Amino acid sequence: MNPLNHVAIIMDGNGRWGLKNKNSRNAGHKAGLITVEKIIKETIKNKIGYLTLFAFSTENWKRPKKEINYLFNLLENFLVNKIEDLHKQNIRLKILGLKKFSRKLNKLLNNSEKKTSKNTRLQINLALNYGSKSELISAFKKIQTTKTKINEKNLNRYLQTKNIPDPDILIRTGNTKRLSNFLLWQLAYSEIFFEKKLWPAFNEKDYNRIIKEYKKIKRNFGKI
Repeated sequence: MNPLNHVAIIMDGNGRWGLKNKNSRNAGHKAGLITVEKIIKETIKNKIGYLTLFAFSTENWKRPKKEINYLFNLLENFLVNKIEDLHKQNIRLKILGLKKFSRKLNKLLNNSEKKTSKNTRLQINLALNYGSKSELISAFKKIQTTKTKINEKNLNRYLQTKNIPDPDILIRTGNTKRLSNFLLWQLAYSEIFFEKKLWPAFNEKDYNRIIKEYKKIKRNFGKI
């Protein structure tokens, strides 16, 4: 049975679910946050150490400004109302990506990371304004600056996921089969599950089914 230490999720389909069920993309984003809380609880139940959630990509800035503002207001409210609860549950929050947001949101993100930095039960990596290609370019530039040898070990040292194990599983909801510039280096040997359900409709039963399937997979890593 395969050990499971890190699950990464591309939470796709919020807007489509909102339009279909509430005639509002923003309603989908709000419903998606409820799914996030369910999956966090289920991750803890399964004693998984790391959960990485792709919340906002570098390409998502192309979306309508009103929708972007709503997303960030949701995140601000979540941090204000939930970070104390996450801290009490011994959950650590780490941000992947460039913190180029409002002063208020940047402060909330920094304070949340600092407050939870010593927690050990679960580490949630929230990918915000994150793009894997820019992460890799930045890592190579740092290697050049420090004049260290280019190899896998040194590259890993300069990635934003330094000291975080590579994902064992990638789940993408929303019936879309692509990686969308997410953890391209780190997902090299991850088991990938594409789900038809839109993110707000994804539930604990779906999550546990994937975990069960993963544990049955024979993982060779190039061997026979």
